[in-house]
Amino acid sequence: MQSFFSATSSARPGLWTIAGQLSRAQYIGFAALGLVVPLVLWALLSASGWVDPVFLPGPLQVVRRLVEWAIEDDLAHDTLISVGRVVGGFVLSAVIALPLGLLIGAFRPVEALLEPLTDFIRYMPAVAFIPLVMLWLGIGESAKVAIIWIGTFFQMVLMVAENVRLVPRAQIEAAQTMGATRGEIIRLVLLQSAKPAILDTLRITMGWAWTYLVVAELVAANSGLGYSILKAQRFLKTDIIFAGIVLIGVIGLVIDQAFRWLHRRAFAYLHGGS
Repeated sequence: MQSFFSATSSARPGLWTIAGQLSRAQYIGFAALGLVVPLVLWALLSASGWVDPVFLPGPLQVVRRLVEWAIEDDLAHDTLISVGRVVGGFVLSAVIALPLGLLIGAFRPVEALLEPLTDFIRYMPAVAFIPLVMLWLGIGESAKVAIIWIGTFFQMVLMVAENVRLVPRAQIEAAQTMGATRGEIIRLVLLQSAKPAILDTLRITMGWAWTYLVVAELVAANSGLGYSILKAQRFLKTDIIFAGIVLIGVIGLVIDQAFRWLHRRAFAYLHGGS
């Protein structure tokens, strides 16, 4: 009897089971802990006096600066400008990368033709293209969107192609057996099977788009979060630098959670739903 109960208890999934599950409350608790602990450590370090506040302002000082920025310096405008630039570059990347990645993943000749070139360009730092972008597009909004596009497009193409290549071969062969045309296989088999992975790819590359924001706003910008961070660096206003970084992180977290929500809604069967 004792061995039966011990076997039953050992078989019951625990909190730290590999590839286990968490309840909604447990997930929120761990997520809150992961956000609060670094914040507390930051507050303690800044209050300890070990680091000059010029170099490490405290969280309350950063929040006060953020409020002043919102009231006095048109934070909403800077935020909207930066969001527009990031979304513009990201959408432009997605519109071109999704069909191109689908073709690369579906057809070996297209893969051989385009993947080596894409691999070659994706290792080039986006910041190195700034002089060429300014020469070709000037210093307007199109140049800033182009920098974000360069930083995300080539990675996105290769990731989408890999998502398509991971579709099980058996699904393709089953469709061919039933007489599906090439177009039907691409549209009804490859695309449908790769959709969940492609949405994850879009979520990841949206994060990369935000990392290229400051680089994009090097191009003769006079507004935006990245521009404000760069301007604050010149005058050693580290509280503004921290405020801008934290705000970008919050916006990114909201967007990331929106992508995760969309994934759960669109592909409920992958998350234990019906």
